Amino acid sequence: MNIYLLQASSGGGFGPLIFLPLMILVFWLFFIRPQAKKAKNQKTFVEGLQRGDKIVTIAGIHGTINKVNEDGTVNLEISPGSYIKIEKSAISMEWSNQLNKTGAATAEKK
Repeated sequence: MNIYLLQASSGGGFGPLIFLPLMILVFWLFFIRPQAKKAKNQKTFVEGLQRGDKIVTIAGIHGTINKVNEDGTVNLEISPGSYIKIEKSAISMEWSNQLNKTGAATAEKK
């Protein structure tokens, strides 16, 4: 009985060698590639910001860009005459795009 157990467990040395590259490929396709794509889109969004754009920060602060500074910050007008200075990296691309889409849809209805 012990002979059959030894013979059954000693076969198939290529299974793990094929399984590891497949796992790496799946990990890259579903995790690394989409994250890199999202980071690239966020970078182009932040670089394209200009005066007058309506944005939402990751903290949920709504405002309009008053000035884009050279040090990676923007001056944000949150109410008439009230300004704050924030980092460009604190601007949410998803929320800002959603705000601008709903604002455009509301303007079209009027």
